[in-house]
Amino acid sequence: MLDANLKAQLKSYLERVTQPIEIVASLDDGAKSQEMLELLKDVASLSTQITLLDNGDDARKPSFSINRPGADISLRFAGLPMGHEFTSLVLALLQVGGHPSKASVEVIEQIRSLKGEFSFETYFSLSCQNCPDVVQALNLMAVLNPNIRHVAIDGALFQAEVDERQVMAVPSIYLNGVNFGQGRMGLEEILAKLDTRGIERQAEKLSAKDAFDVLVVGGGPAGAAAAIYAARKGIRTGVAAERFGGQVLDTMAIENFISVQETEGPKLASALEEHVKQYDVDIMNLQRATALIPAKNPGELHEVRFESGATLKTKALILATGARWREMGVPGEQEYKAKGVCFCPHCDGPLFKGKRVAVIGGGNSGVEAAIDLAGIVSHVTLLEFDSKLRADAVLQRKLFSLPNVTVITSALTSEVKGDGQKVTGLVYKDRDSGEFNTVNLEGIFVQIGLLPNTDWLKGTIELSPRGEIIVDARGETSMPGVFAAGDVTTVPYKQIVIAVGEGAKASLSAFDHLIRTSAPA
Repeated sequence: MLDANLKAQLKSYLERVTQPIEIVASLDDGAKSQEMLELLKDVASLSTQITLLDNGDDARKPSFSINRPGADISLRFAGLPMGHEFTSLVLALLQVGGHPSKASVEVIEQIRSLKGEFSFETYFSLSCQNCPDVVQALNLMAVLNPNIRHVAIDGALFQAEVDERQVMAVPSIYLNGVNFGQGRMGLEEILAKLDTRGIERQAEKLSAKDAFDVLVVGGGPAGAAAAIYAARKGIRTGVAAERFGGQVLDTMAIENFISVQETEGPKLASALEEHVKQYDVDIMNLQRATALIPAKNPGELHEVRFESGATLKTKALILATGARWREMGVPGEQEYKAKGVCFCPHCDGPLFKGKRVAVIGGGNSGVEAAIDLAGIVSHVTLLEFDSKLRADAVLQRKLFSLPNVTVITSALTSEVKGDGQKVTGLVYKDRDSGEFNTVNLEGIFVQIGLLPNTDWLKGTIELSPRGEIIVDARGETSMPGVFAAGDVTTVPYKQIVIAVGEGAKASLSAFDHLIRTSAPA
């Protein structure tokens, strides 16, 4: 099951195991059960600390639990944790085997202090780059607290279960049988939903912090670069981010970040965060900005307020809040979001195996999505508003070579249709004839660009008609001492490599502003 290189790597990791591990497999006569048994035999052969039993009687087959003899750990994989989830398997083995987590002491204590019974189920797909964060967080919680149980379920393998629960987006998390959340969710986010008092305590701690010399709002490539460049100047630097990594976390393949031939978004996001942590930067995660209170006079402090209730003050401010997926804005879209209306083909595509779907958007992202989905679903209809596709020629050639793809141009999507539970079709207007047409399908993947995250800034700094922060050549906004960088600004070409450069420039400009207006702390 595992090749020689992977076995060698796994063996070196399992040398860190200090306590015995018991793996119990629940299998049937199917091919996937045989694959699972082969995988688990390979794993067990690499460490004398691991015992494999194949006499499990769990209702989900194939599945396996990982436990420590004498401990009360309820952690299970239903399906083969390969692809993006192989790392989740490795971490589960290490943590059950006694290897300490990298989570902070404070977070670990918060997990152990949770009272009540928490039975989590997470539906994932092997192609989903967002799912491992959820799986790994809940697995760790199950290891640390005996009141917490977790099952990670491959939705593509347990299709009947997915259909019964109407799961149409991954990761999809259930707690005690009730939907708990969907989409990427890290350990701190899950804890925040379970322990609301923890949010209040964190907000109080943040509000008590001294003023920063430079505060960066946003943790994507622009924000990370800005933080590093500020910290290297030896000034008091903070980063407040809703989620560190930003849109990069939702990006699958990255092949145009100079000097890195190929990587994936979550890996790059992790590398950005680790680089920032090499410097004296105060990182404040899970902080969604809601208001900017600008300094009234030169030399006074800018103030940023957050959804958590926290307030931070700073001499110079760098806004790098990035962008989010643009929505269609048509009837039915909100009602059927995550019930057939999706934004990540890599994550949710496997849930539509053998079904009919549409892709909205004929740019590079839309055409790439249609190509990927064509290998999974029965048929893809791509709808483009313009009279022609805007994607690169090489992508268009590949798209038109596929037999199960229909391309419709000059199409204005007008409505999402559904039966109250899930999507059943969409209506579009032919912009040439004016006629309205209906396409029957089960899924809609929206790929029509991004919207800047500037709703909270309206009325405080100058924005473009598209809602982007207007910046000059130095990254300065209409407000002295406030700078901006990355996808949230008017700088053209929304690329990671450009965001990194703009973040560095905004930070250097902020430092220049500080030394001209006041001595840094």
